Amino acid sequence: MPFSSRIATFATLTFSVLALVAQSAPGLAAELPAVPAASTAIQLALPAQVPTIAPAAPTVQEATVTPEQVEEQIAYPTLAAAVADQSIRSDADEDLRCLAGAIYFESRGEPLSGQLAVAEVILNRTRSRRFGGSVCDVVTQKGQFSFVRGGRMPAAPSNDDWRTAMAVAKVAIKDAWESDASNALYFNHRRAGHANGVRVASIGNHVFYR
Repeated sequence: MPFSSRIATFATLTFSVLALVAQSAPGLAAELPAVPAASTAIQLALPAQVPTIAPAAPTVQEATVTPEQVEEQIAYPTLAAAVADQSIRSDADEDLRCLAGAIYFESRGEPLSGQLAVAEVILNRTRSRRFGGSVCDVVTQKGQFSFVRGGRMPAAPSNDDWRTAMAVAKVAIKDAWESDASNALYFNHRRAGHANGVRVASIGNHVFYR
């Protein structure tokens, strides 16, 4: 076959193939399964709802505070308020009763600051260890307090003065109020004249020394 005839035949076949492809392309495209968009595939892969887990709240351990500690933390506006706020238990310990006895027999009727100063003298003597190892030892020491008889403190009556003495004793023990005689070791009545030692305060009918 001549070369020109071969070219014509090849061209005819090419156009025939192209026509067949053009006719069948829509059908092939319709038969192919639809490919989901990338975003749709990602959405299907994710769970419908991701549960939110809240962080656990930190546990704070509450400190236990006793009633005695609460009382000691109170800042009173006056000594009278401090005395009035004290609760007096019927089963008060022996040292508290001995301290209240010294306050009652030595300074009942004196201003509250004078009664507190007497309590401070007793407590300072107890701390010094020169007058006894406990409040009761200091109060009943021979020749120190005139109300003590035979080494024993007399029973105090249950009256308002005694309740006040007990409350003042608690204020002194808890150091709930600052006394003008906070460092005194001795006291006497004004009429007794000057005693040995350095005078630190004069309250009511008593003078206090160290």
